[in-house]
Amino acid sequence: MVFKRGQVTMFIILAILIVSIVALVFIFKDDLFGKRVPSEISPIYNTLSLCLEKDLATGVSVLESQGGHIYLPEYEAASEYMPFSSQLDFLGNPIPYWYYVSGNNIEREQVPSKEDMQNELEEFMETRIRSCSFDTYYLEGYSILMDKPKASVVIKDKQVSLTMDMDFSVSREEDSHVIKEHKIVLDSELGSLYNSALNVYEEEQASLFLEEQGVDILRSYAPVDGVEISCSPKIWIASEIFRDLQNAIEANTLALKNGDDKKEYFEMDIPEIPSKQRVRFLNSKNWSYSFEVLPSDNGILVANPVGNQQGMGILGFCYVPYHFVYSMKYPVLVQVISGEEIFQFPLAVVIQRNQPRKVSGGEAIGLEDTELCKDKNTLTKVRVYDSNLKPVEGYISYECLGAKCNIGMTTGGKISEEFPQCINGFINVRAEGYKDESVMYSTNEEGGLSIILTKLYDIPIQLKLDKQNYNKDAIISFVSDDYSETVIYPQQTSVKLGEGKYEVQVYIYKNSSLTLGATKQEQCVTVPRSSIFGMIGLTKEECFEVEVPAQILSKALAGGGKQNYTFSETELKNSRVIDISAESFPSPNSLEQMQMNDILFEGTPVVVNLR
Repeated sequence: MVFKRGQVTMFIILAILIVSIVALVFIFKDDLFGKRVPSEISPIYNTLSLCLEKDLATGVSVLESQGGHIYLPEYEAASEYMPFSSQLDFLGNPIPYWYYVSGNNIEREQVPSKEDMQNELEEFMETRIRSCSFDTYYLEGYSILMDKPKASVVIKDKQVSLTMDMDFSVSREEDSHVIKEHKIVLDSELGSLYNSALNVYEEEQASLFLEEQGVDILRSYAPVDGVEISCSPKIWIASEIFRDLQNAIEANTLALKNGDDKKEYFEMDIPEIPSKQRVRFLNSKNWSYSFEVLPSDNGILVANPVGNQQGMGILGFCYVPYHFVYSMKYPVLVQVISGEEIFQFPLAVVIQRNQPRKVSGGEAIGLEDTELCKDKNTLTKVRVYDSNLKPVEGYISYECLGAKCNIGMTTGGKISEEFPQCINGFINVRAEGYKDESVMYSTNEEGGLSIILTKLYDIPIQLKLDKQNYNKDAIISFVSDDYSETVIYPQQTSVKLGEGKYEVQVYIYKNSSLTLGATKQEQCVTVPRSSIFGMIGLTKEECFEVEVPAQILSKALAGGGKQNYTFSETELKNSRVIDISAESFPSPNSLEQMQMNDILFEGTPVVVNLR
């Protein structure tokens, strides 16, 4: 057979290609087909791989649950004036705030980058690999050694990949194997969830939509400003306003959701959130809050009428104008959810003087009255003791003409600092486990004073109704001139009290199905009469109907009373329990009986004993 020269050349080229392909396959066989593990150590290497995969999943879960942190930043405590520490305690899990205001009133951010998360996950993996257990194989005579690990992590939208450089040596008798590189790929949406969380955070920082909603809640559930036709003062209780706001904030925050566009009030238009992901906003009234309202007097808001003062009868009617200024601070936990994965981070919502906070890039928000507090020029020494004259650590502030200045924390029960000058201002002391104390003190010249605090004792309560132990719904209040505590019984079964005279009030509630029908009432007011001749002082009466809708009362007062009792420190220190005995009232089956029970409450004493 005779081959032509062209055919020979073709066979030579084909042979070279085959040899090249075989060589390439041999060189890159691990990359093309995966690393081949000798069969005799395959179970051992599978154990290592399972450890790496489990630890990687754990690390990713911690990153998602702790706002992109595995190792928590340095803890910063809250203060008397700012409720936020650097972490939110959510179901026992500390989560660093992405935005908060520190105890010394400085805005702070703790937003990790994706590189930060990768670095922390790498450190986590390098630490955890040492805990992988090979005890079963040691018993079979294997020697297993792991060299110093070096991890490399890449977080993608749908995957988290790990490459671990570490000599993994397995030997038994004459047989020995070393594997140097280990790779794990975990299906996880950590990267995508983080990107969405970052979008939510940046949108909040740019538009302050949570603060805007907070202002809406404030104006819907609290008296802010307005005018009412009345000749009687309008009175509100600050604690009741705060309770209503807490409930409203909790419910309205949970109602927020992300959408494609803002079609509804509770739908947030947050860009670049994948359709399969949803954003949830959480708040709890049990989390730390700060609430202030001015003007107020001992927790009472009063608006006085205009028109009934001497010389103002020319108006011909009375009206009550009011304007109150609120500052609120509360946390919101943001969760971005896809399937079973949740990435979450908390941030602080700050409303100052009825307005959303202003993003100031880490500057102080300004709780203090700067005109008063910027000129601290009078050296004042304050010493704080308990009743046994032992030093107590407390937080000191100074209040003058409605403005409050932060001074600082005592050391060894004492502090020596510059105070602003003021006549008849008040030095306030707050210490853990003691009653707050406020002492009038003028700082027009250098000086000092000692303040003795009243220690609080945590005493269990045992409530009795008609001489029998009672463990159903009741509210027990201990009210004194300078300190009050309320216990929701039986959810709470102890109270913190200090020495002093208290009025002990017991309200016992039972189930009720009493229905109050809808009613209409006519109310009339006197208003100025219009006159084409411009005459003033003429009035007329205008009447209108007020509708009260029907409602069902599920709980009604069915027992209790009140009693004055003076608790001495010796009694509180040596007592194991406070026994409170109350009497029941007739079942409230009508509106008249409810009103009668209110009257009975005022005249029925309870019995208080310490033992």
